[in-house]
Amino acid sequence: MDLFDHSLEEQLKQQAPLAARMRPRTLDEIVGQGHILGEGSLLRRAIQADRLFSSIILYGPPGTGKTTLARVIANTTQAHFESLSAVLAGVGDLRKVIEAATERRRLYGTRTILFIDEVHRWNKAQQDALLPHVESGLITLIGATTENPYFDVIKALVSRSRIFELKPLSQEDILTLLKRALADPLVGYGKRQVKVDEEALQHLADVAGGDARNALNALELAVETTPSENGLIHITLEVAQESIQKRAILYDKTDDQHYDTISAFIKSVRGSDPDAALYWMTKMLLAGEDPRFILRRLIVLASEDIGMADPNAILVANAAAQNYEYIGMPEGWYPIAEAVIYLSTAPKSNSVGAYWEIQEEINQNGAGTVPVHLMDANRDAKGFGHGEGYKYPHSFEGHWVPQQYLPDGLIGRQFYHPSEQGYEAQVAERLKRWREEQLKALGKPSSEENQTVD
Repeated sequence: MDLFDHSLEEQLKQQAPLAARMRPRTLDEIVGQGHILGEGSLLRRAIQADRLFSSIILYGPPGTGKTTLARVIANTTQAHFESLSAVLAGVGDLRKVIEAATERRRLYGTRTILFIDEVHRWNKAQQDALLPHVESGLITLIGATTENPYFDVIKALVSRSRIFELKPLSQEDILTLLKRALADPLVGYGKRQVKVDEEALQHLADVAGGDARNALNALELAVETTPSENGLIHITLEVAQESIQKRAILYDKTDDQHYDTISAFIKSVRGSDPDAALYWMTKMLLAGEDPRFILRRLIVLASEDIGMADPNAILVANAAAQNYEYIGMPEGWYPIAEAVIYLSTAPKSNSVGAYWEIQEEINQNGAGTVPVHLMDANRDAKGFGHGEGYKYPHSFEGHWVPQQYLPDGLIGRQFYHPSEQGYEAQVAERLKRWREEQLKALGKPSSEENQTVD
């Protein structure tokens, strides 16, 4: 590095954003993540003893300290530390790192730790290129990712690494970092007269959503854009609100937040909690989820989890979908919310799942033959006697008559098990009587004696 390069590097450090300038340099400066960095923890011991021999993958939302932790390791280890961004670097850059690491190990016996930020951005071929060098121990990998590594990093790399999940920082953690930035005289605002009202700090910490970078960026914006009066920069609640106007919602339609949130939504409706169901619905819609995705899930829920306990549920869900297409947003929230409330408060039954039991029966034992009296009589009645003996239910009292409908080997087998919930309780009572009379007419044991599959 020549004089000009050194000057540029120092200039960039001074002009870097506050969040970058305040990045912790030691383990003791890291705030939060006590579950993986607390005293006596495996990862902390490995870093302090410079015994990080196995590769690790740091997984968590933005602003939780993944890159910070990697840099702390770089400052602590005696191994040579290299850093690549998967957004900018490719296999050619990796090849150069591997060649240098090989030469370094051969000449000096020095280990190489390679930090790859956003490792999930590399495709399978690029990740595969890294694998043999991790496996041989030439490279100790530190991968950082905001995506679930079990889905977005190849299995071979995951199996050779320890996964550490970083959690969103608490409000108290964010407050600690904000106050540290205000007091730090070297890279923070310690040398300037800055007064931040407590309620303004609380607002920044609250709205940051566990993202330290988000909070520090908002503080920097507030300080740098607020005029000073007699040398004093006063940050009020109003200024803080302008600096961080909207709470960040961690939600990406392709990552864990999407699947975890829709899972919470479905389970809340199924569990008859309209408050929770509305909450998760609103989170998804605010984050930009397609309302049609939510409506499709409601239609499925109406059959899967409510079914015959309230047959109107599917009508409500379908009507909400049609209404949304007709009126759009923002008014389209109303029919969606109404459907969510209706389905959440409806009686529940999963008896429609009888379909899966029948599917298993057919897959295991094959499809049974249609009884002759149920066959189509319009084509083969004369030649084969198809349809002969069929009793037309509407010709009998109550529009019902006992006769065989299942294949011969399944007579008496019950797949549909009605619940005692809502409307289905009436169905259960009616069906029990019909089944008893049908078995009696067919000369089969009663349902109490007949073996059914539950």
